[in-house]
Amino acid sequence: MLLTIDAPAASRDVTVRAFERDWPAYRDADGPWHALVGIDLDAKPGAYDVRIAAGGEHATDHLTVTRRVFPTRRLAVNPDLVHPPPEMMVRVEAEAQHLREIWDHPAPQRLWASPFVRPVPDEANSAFGTRSIYNGEPRSPHTGADFLSPAGRPVKAPNAGRIVLAAPQYFSGNTVIIDHGLRVFSLLAHLSEIDVKTGDMVVAGDVVGKVGATGRVTGPHLHWAVRVNNSRVDPLSLLYVLGASPGGGGPEEAPSLSDRLWVRHSPDNE
Repeated sequence: MLLTIDAPAASRDVTVRAFERDWPAYRDADGPWHALVGIDLDAKPGAYDVRIAAGGEHATDHLTVTRRVFPTRRLAVNPDLVHPPPEMMVRVEAEAQHLREIWDHPAPQRLWASPFVRPVPDEANSAFGTRSIYNGEPRSPHTGADFLSPAGRPVKAPNAGRIVLAAPQYFSGNTVIIDHGLRVFSLLAHLSEIDVKTGDMVVAGDVVGKVGATGRVTGPHLHWAVRVNNSRVDPLSLLYVLGASPGGGGPEEAPSLSDRLWVRHSPDNE
């Protein structure tokens, strides 16, 4: 959800509070302020307050999260990728801890400036939120979008940022994570090869690797996941609110859970 906030002209700081979290706000030149708010996959249905403060003024808006039923998919994969053998558990746990450290230490400044772009031109064929059953056993829901891309297809950075992970992972295979700043991350997984290294700076459209079938997969494809302030969000919704043509890219770029909330400050709406 993209908040657009018409704050007092002299405001040097805008604070946003929603879902019991603080969300960083940013400003484009002398234009309005914005805040990107992620509604996590497991957010409970109900009413939520969005509180904004700027220049001594305060406003509260209201957001309703409605129930959504996600599809279920059943996949047959290597049993070791469902139940890792004991000798691999140290690796699995170390990688999980490393990911938590990445999510908890984002760049404090906004590193993107241009619109977000699709990492591959292909169709997204596995929806965000899909409940996964591997070899007959329920597992965590799908927290990204899968793109039906051929092996070897160049994978492009969705936007500018710093590479904070460029390495093989047990479950996600060859993986690249981009820190876009302001608590926004892109994860690109199952690559056949990685063309960047940790610490590199990239811009939208830079090639970071190639589509592959590494990790827990049934065939070549690209998995793109996005985290916003540790909320797992549909990457297609990010294209909708921060893409080149918000709302104009077809049904994929306008999923039912994404929305744009426009907040106007005035002295009488406290």
